[in-house]
Amino acid sequence: MKYTTLPNTDIKVSKICLGTMTYGEQNTEAEGHEQIDFALDKGVNFLDTAEMYSIPGKAETQGSTEEIIGSWFKRSGKREEVVLASKVVGPGNAMDHIRDNLGFSKEAVTDALHKSLKRLQTDYIDLYQLHWPERNTNFFGKLGYEHDENEAWEENFQEVLETLSDFVKEGKIRQVGLSNETPYGVMRFLEESRKHDLPKMITVQNPYNLLNRKDEVGLTEVLHRENVGLFPYSPLGMGTLSGKHLDGIEPNSRLGLFSQYKRYSGDVAVKATRAYSEIAKKHNLNFAQMSLAFVNTRPFVTSNIIGATSLKQLEENIGSIDVELTKEVLEEINKVHETYPNPAP
Repeated sequence: MKYTTLPNTDIKVSKICLGTMTYGEQNTEAEGHEQIDFALDKGVNFLDTAEMYSIPGKAETQGSTEEIIGSWFKRSGKREEVVLASKVVGPGNAMDHIRDNLGFSKEAVTDALHKSLKRLQTDYIDLYQLHWPERNTNFFGKLGYEHDENEAWEENFQEVLETLSDFVKEGKIRQVGLSNETPYGVMRFLEESRKHDLPKMITVQNPYNLLNRKDEVGLTEVLHRENVGLFPYSPLGMGTLSGKHLDGIEPNSRLGLFSQYKRYSGDVAVKATRAYSEIAKKHNLNFAQMSLAFVNTRPFVTSNIIGATSLKQLEENIGSIDVELTKEVLEEINKVHETYPNPAP
């Protein structure tokens, strides 16, 4: 395994992060525990979860992923061996079943954090992230920003950081980060952090993969110049970039089970996926590992959030850390990207 540190900290994390959102839906508690044990044995020390998980978000399974991680902490006694990240939901997006006070008000964050700590059976979370913005902006594949002149959100950046700062001082949160955020949002949080001596948002968890490199325009400059790390999620495009859906959606996969996930299934995305798969075939590379290795080696990536529903998939995905892509392979990848730029933003 390879390691780095969370930006601006001495917290050591593996370059591969274990995503856990299938625990409680596609994976049982026993399977979740088995995955965590396996990942730690391979050198992974970083887990990512969220209060809304498992996926898809629904009342029946909300919080189940954190509960499974919590029961693993209790069984294993290895809380101190793991860097733990979780997230608090923003408003809307059919999350009303979580609580009435959605968003990042002091009341909402207090409620969310304490419930997460209880489910996780821990006294602290290493990295607490805002799952998506409160304000009207582009995320979850939405294109074309539409400005609402009546939206009064400007002062909330400082207020949110002040709320998080209180929990940092109490020791319930060590560091703070963002998710599904834009360059504007990242910079505004950083500005308020500097201006008022408040905790710095040290990471952004956004979708990033061969089919979605939109953050290379705008956000990556912010990441480099401000020393903020990217945690790519969906690095395989919900399994698409393993090639398993090229001949039709696999019925027992996430895309097969949950038809609402269509982000990576458009005609152009399929054409791009096929072109990328031909590069892997030409160079005798495992397609999934090639796709992950591309993400692993991006200079703005702190840790790559992988996920799997089987130990075989997990072993393959973790193994991508040892895959080196030649200059020729990278040039061919970029040629496909020029032909099919960001077909699944």
